[in-house]
Amino acid sequence: MTIDDCEAVATVRVRGWQSAYAGLMPQTHLDAMDIAEDAERRRGFFTAAREVVNVVAERTASGVVGWAAYGPYRENGRRLARGELYAIYVSPERTGTGVGRALMAEVLARATAAGYPDLALWVLRENAPARRFYARAGFRPDGAEEPFEVDGVPVPEVRYVRSLGPSWAH
Repeated sequence: MTIDDCEAVATVRVRGWQSAYAGLMPQTHLDAMDIAEDAERRRGFFTAAREVVNVVAERTASGVVGWAAYGPYRENGRRLARGELYAIYVSPERTGTGVGRALMAEVLARATAAGYPDLALWVLRENAPARRFYARAGFRPDGAEEPFEVDGVPVPEVRYVRSLGPSWAH
């Protein structure tokens, strides 16, 4: 990803949220999401967060069609040895076409090469399609749960983890 991809990544992220989280969080929140504001946040994150790795998936005719971000796992203000997948989104019209699997494979390869022993992620407990996607990628729930609220509505998250290392692709 480059700084010039921030607008396209914001589009993928906002449209991904609006598609994936419909019915799981308040529609008013999803409707209020603004691509221009998100792009500005992405630019700020991109220039400030040196430990965060951003990866995009592109199609020649379409440009950016997917985005993932990962880096060190943080807990209670401390950085842990494990990595964390912060985000992975695909343009809604590209869901089911292999873009997400390709992004995940790239993230797993890079996180392994960076020396992370495992990779964790947080997913909405009620987001069954995402949980199936992560399970197919080798992630498993480890029992940790976090409260998360959107506009006063609880949308709890569960943590998934998968080991990394030389044999992750087998």
